[in-house]
Amino acid sequence: MRAVLVVLAVAAALLGLVWAFQRRLVYLPDPGPVPPAAQVLPGAREVSFTTDDGLRLDAWFVPGEHEVAVLVAGGNAGNRWNRAPLARALAAHGLPVLLMDYRGYGGNPGSPTEEGLRLDAEAARRFLGDVPVIYFGESLGAAVATRLAADHPPDGLVLRSPFTDLAAAGQANYPFLPVRALLRDRFPVAERIAGIRVPLVVIYGTADTIVPAVQSRAVAAAAPGPVTVVEIPGAGHNDLVFLTGPETVGAVTDLADRIAGAR
Repeated sequence: MRAVLVVLAVAAALLGLVWAFQRRLVYLPDPGPVPPAAQVLPGAREVSFTTDDGLRLDAWFVPGEHEVAVLVAGGNAGNRWNRAPLARALAAHGLPVLLMDYRGYGGNPGSPTEEGLRLDAEAARRFLGDVPVIYFGESLGAAVATRLAADHPPDGLVLRSPFTDLAAAGQANYPFLPVRALLRDRFPVAERIAGIRVPLVVIYGTADTIVPAVQSRAVAAAAPGPVTVVEIPGAGHNDLVFLTGPETVGAVTDLADRIAGAR
């Protein structure tokens, strides 16, 4: 009985630590600083915008002649510097691109939370003004882009490696933990996508071990509007094909051209 009590006490202590420090497992920011935008992306410039809770966030903007802009919401790790290859590839097709960074990422103040990332994305969207916009969300950013689309519908939505909700993704990576019971931040992508009726593209890799492909397929299946599914055989979660591959770049540019043609 004493041994059982010791085991239970240790388990309770470990779960308490997971509860207290869980956001350090979810959010893995590179806090920066980042180099000058033009040094990384020809023609790019540093921009900033202020969130509704008063944080001034820095971002990179690449101008372009296409009438449809792309707002890129990154994943849970790194910063905008890591998404520069995607911006470069899209800009080569004339698309204006805004590479946002969340609070706590890329030299920005604050600490990331689900609610905080919502405010960050809303501030980024306001910066782009009234132009037609595609939201491009990568992994965790797919959840951020979906929430933004639910509140402020875009002209098109691209979700790269989306999970159904954060708990499902967490359970796939930490099967020994009661993830759903512990999580503070939920990010219910499949639930929210069911109410969003804009042209949607879902991109995923069949070899993704971080967000299993079955979850991305479930997100696509939950959407009520027109959906294009781009499955990349053999691609893992962080493969370069999701930044510069013809499957990813072509899906975004095709969507932008369809949006422009329909206006």
